[in-house]
Amino acid sequence: MQEGWVYKMYDVSGHRSGGAVDVEESSTYRVRPFRPAWWLRGAHAQTFGGKFLRPDPRLRLRRKRLETPDGDFVDLDFTPPPREGAPVVLVLHGLEGSALRRYMLVTYRELLDRGLHPIGLNFRSCSGEPNRALRFYHSGDTEDVRFVLELLAERYPGVPMGAVGFSLGGNVLLKYLGEEGERGAERLRCAVTISVPFDLAAGAERLEQGIPGRIYTGYFLQSLRRKVTARADELRGHCDVEAALRARTLREFDDAVTAPLNGFADALDYYRRSSSAAYLERIRVPTLLLQSEDDPFLPREAIPWDAIRGNPHLINGFTERGGHVGFVSGKPWAPRFWAEEETARFIGTALSSEK
Repeated sequence: MQEGWVYKMYDVSGHRSGGAVDVEESSTYRVRPFRPAWWLRGAHAQTFGGKFLRPDPRLRLRRKRLETPDGDFVDLDFTPPPREGAPVVLVLHGLEGSALRRYMLVTYRELLDRGLHPIGLNFRSCSGEPNRALRFYHSGDTEDVRFVLELLAERYPGVPMGAVGFSLGGNVLLKYLGEEGERGAERLRCAVTISVPFDLAAGAERLEQGIPGRIYTGYFLQSLRRKVTARADELRGHCDVEAALRARTLREFDDAVTAPLNGFADALDYYRRSSSAAYLERIRVPTLLLQSEDDPFLPREAIPWDAIRGNPHLINGFTERGGHVGFVSGKPWAPRFWAEEETARFIGTALSSEK
């Protein structure tokens, strides 16, 4: 545990526990309550509102390609550093997103406003160009995060670093932190995750239910099928291309493509071995979990409460409402985005205490 970090319980909304963090005697972080916009009622309204209402901050980004040890590549999008020696924050996007999605850009803006230097990682095949290797990124693939963090540590020696992960990227980040255990604090001083599917099997099953689930699933599958179609000739013989193109659920797609390309027996084996819930108890980096209990991508009963409450390094930022990467508050003509604001407040408080 990092010296100077003190954890204690507090009541965030009158009936559930959370965590407060003292990074210095003079600086205490407490999760501010989320007050959903009255004009976006319900989980789906928050989810769609979050997607379509987030602004484009129009940041100037610089892209750098990193060659990976297996002969492939990943692309990073760098914001201009706000100052020399500014703390670095690696930001990870969600399923079929990219480092240029608006929730990423809003996060960069919030971090920059606090004197932090955000850098977005595009998972393989998500930067607008197909990757070279016969593999896709997935919810449990921590190799590229580990590789990128090591390179950033070399590029910015002595600079404190944090990380943020949205949805799939949050699952990857939590799994990485759990795999690293005590070593995690050598790379990262703090982390934040937003709308994580802690139990991938439960999340996939939830997305198979009802009209909203089919809408969300169809959105993701449309993009995934395009990638398979673009590389169909290469992929045949390594995975079931025809089954992937027929897939109507994420489980069917993962059975056809994700599992065989990444060494899993099937989709259920992939979900079991990649779900971040199994890694939470080993995390030793102060990590804020921003999560809504009404997230339409994960049933409430799949939230790993025991593991979260049992690890003092995990700070409870749970809300009753907010949808999936929604968390829209404010007025219709001036919406605000609580998750990005809280992310920047927490990381700014944590990294500003570093000497």
